[in-house]
Amino acid sequence: QVQLVESGGGLVQAGDSLRLSCAASGLTFSSYAMAWFRQAPGKEREFVAAISRSGGRINYVDSVKGRFTISRDNAKNTVSLQMNSLKPEDTAVYSCAVGWTTAEIINGDVRYWGQGTQVTVSS
Repeated sequence: QVQLVESGGGLVQAGDSLRLSCAASGLTFSSYAMAWFRQAPGKEREFVAAISRSGGRINYVDSVKGRFTISRDNAKNTVSLQMNSLKPEDTAVYSCAVGWTTAEIINGDVRYWGQGTQVTVSS
């Protein structure tokens, strides 16, 4: 059974940083691309960042480029999202996702989802 457990969310002020982590189990982690999505209240879920199996290919939504960094540790079965210079518009539930490739994930073809962790950025 595949499990994705996110952690690291919280309430911060604008300009602060947070680091989200997603621990995966029940799958061959290094065989999958990983990603982060977010969903703000009243809005559709939005792609944030994706990383390929080896970490050699990374994609970001334009709104987080230069502020967020996705990384993975295949030895520890974890994917992380370092979020710097947070803005109130980054407030959302952040979920990690698993897919075969970054391209497929970005196109919405996600095989597994985590439950999500809340990130709230106050102004």
